[in-house]
Amino acid sequence: MFSRWKKVFAGPQARWPAPAPAPAPAPAPAPDPAPDPAPDPAPAKEENEAKKEDNPQESTPAPAAAPAAAPAPAPAPAPTPAPASAPAPAAAPAPGAAPANPDQARPEGEEAPPPPPPPIVINKYADEQLRSIAQHMHERLNIYKEKVVDQYASSPEITPPVTPVLLKDEHTKLLEERKKQAEEDRVKKEEVDNKKKEEQEKKKKENALKKKEDDKQNNLQAVNVQLNRNIPTKIKEAFWYLVDVVLKPLEDKMDSVLGVTIDPFTDRHYITWLSVVTLAFNYNTWFITARLCFPYHSEFAIPFWFAADSLADLIYLIDAILFQPRKQFVKGGDIITDRLVTKNNYRRSDRFKLDMLALAPFDLLYLEFGFKSIFRANRLMKVDTFFEFSDRLESLMSKAYIWRVIRTIGYLLFMLHLNACFYYVASEYQGIGKTRWVYSGLGNALIGQMRDVIGAATAGQTYFRSSMDGTVAYMVTNHIPSEVQNRVRTWFTYTWDAQGMLDESELLESMPLVMRTAIAVDINLATFQKIELFKGCDQQMLVDMLLRLKSIIYLPGDFVVKKGDIGKEMYIIKEGAVQVVGGPDNSIVFVTLKAGCVFGEISLLQSSKDGGNRRTANVKAHGFANLFVLEKKDLFDILVHYPESQKVLARKGKKLMKAKGPAAAKVDDDKKKGLALFGPKPPTPKLLRAFAGMNMLERMKAVSGK
Repeated sequence: MFSRWKKVFAGPQARWPAPAPAPAPAPAPAPDPAPDPAPDPAPAKEENEAKKEDNPQESTPAPAAAPAAAPAPAPAPAPTPAPASAPAPAAAPAPGAAPANPDQARPEGEEAPPPPPPPIVINKYADEQLRSIAQHMHERLNIYKEKVVDQYASSPEITPPVTPVLLKDEHTKLLEERKKQAEEDRVKKEEVDNKKKEEQEKKKKENALKKKEDDKQNNLQAVNVQLNRNIPTKIKEAFWYLVDVVLKPLEDKMDSVLGVTIDPFTDRHYITWLSVVTLAFNYNTWFITARLCFPYHSEFAIPFWFAADSLADLIYLIDAILFQPRKQFVKGGDIITDRLVTKNNYRRSDRFKLDMLALAPFDLLYLEFGFKSIFRANRLMKVDTFFEFSDRLESLMSKAYIWRVIRTIGYLLFMLHLNACFYYVASEYQGIGKTRWVYSGLGNALIGQMRDVIGAATAGQTYFRSSMDGTVAYMVTNHIPSEVQNRVRTWFTYTWDAQGMLDESELLESMPLVMRTAIAVDINLATFQKIELFKGCDQQMLVDMLLRLKSIIYLPGDFVVKKGDIGKEMYIIKEGAVQVVGGPDNSIVFVTLKAGCVFGEISLLQSSKDGGNRRTANVKAHGFANLFVLEKKDLFDILVHYPESQKVLARKGKKLMKAKGPAAAKVDDDKKKGLALFGPKPPTPKLLRAFAGMNMLERMKAVSGK
């Protein structure tokens, strides 16, 4: 036990202790050895093998020690020692004779022998690395051997350069030479750089001079071209300036009668004047063809024809000078009422060119070729005035079908007139009274086919007229004021002229969903993507919203929304403009909203709690305004399927409300100011106030006093 504790507290021991002195001769083995031998022989054998490997010279044991190393299978007498050729230590006792407890066999205080070394474990990876290193060194040795034989042989590896060994003076001289060479190289490089820089600057100056000359030539050419172009323009401007100066007194007088500008849709004076121009046009249309075919140019009739022609030409001239330049027009949804702008617009239009061609004085050819009506054929180019008069009169009449019947009869009579002229010319060519052909009715069926073709081509116009006739009849029956009737007629006319139909939804509903989506995306998606409110929303949600939009046209001055109304729609401006107005007579314009702007979104996104969906401002149409309308119900139906977009719109709605600010709190004007020990007496409740009329308060006070 003591030996174990000593082993624990002992210092480091040598791995192989020094050989101990020869012990005393071992006693004879006991006759009965221990039945269970200890497993010491195997470690002893391994130890001997390890000693043999480490000391190959001592691997051969003495002859006397050989039998002692082998374990005895059975008890036997001690072996006879061999003849000693040299003194040898006594053999170790047999393992089988070792006592069961080695601590008892050793004397007290003797240290235990060291444990046998662990077995050698060979690592495959380490073995491969060592073999690789050995092979590499072997190859290197072969290369060096070859280099000894062949001085030009080289190693596959890069040989580091040999550092020259110089004396101090030589080293200093070498440094000076290198410094001098570096300075020369620097100077040469600077000279080359300066030369390149000078060449570049020279080239740059040459390019600048060349560009300047080219610009000068281009400017001269542009000035010449502009002068050449401006010469006709200046001549035209000078001509119209002289015309305006000459006609200014007459225009000033007409301003008091017609006004500065004319509304072509509702102005009665303009409609009356159009009837006069239409009468002059019909005179030219009927009598130019009649005088061309029939012999009406007698010496007696020529003065009358000349006077009538001059009167018709005078009507054409007055229309082109005084009436047409005053016509208002719509630009971007706004009605232009500036006299100078309307005049310039007319003079740049195709209508002005046709009017000038219709007034061209080809009548002067009478002097050369005689009095022939063919020279007045250009007067028929005033046909636009006839169709304009027809449309305006039809929109103003309460019973427009009367005018349509008259116009149809006029068309029929004019066709008969042309037919008569043609037959007379043909008869005169062959000789009057010498008709040689036979009449046939084979072509009469074409008249019915032409009626069907014309009816199909004017189906849309027929629908528009029938809708307008029904509306006008309703207004006449209910005695609607004429001002309202004129606005309704203006709305019908402008809507039809602007979009070719009264309701786009009727046309789109008859199409498949794919086509409706394609049309809506092509027409309106670009406008929607510009709206700040819908940025960040799902694109498919925008497409679904496009299919729910409704287009409405507002006339100038119409109120789109009014302050305090319940908001159920959001408006998006497609064309035109609207104004946010206020003041006592709505005469103050706060802001003007153009195409692509949105209004009404606060009432649409805000809940109806505490009247939050009430309109907060008056919005009035400035000119003709085409608006998209999205109802609140449709928006909520769409947002159910797009929760992310709903969150985006909710955030933007909160920002809008925050920017708008909360409603101001009411100020109590009756609140007593100053210091007081006791607050004011609360007002009498309404119930007691009602009892006061019956003297109930006095009676209750009297009863409580008793």
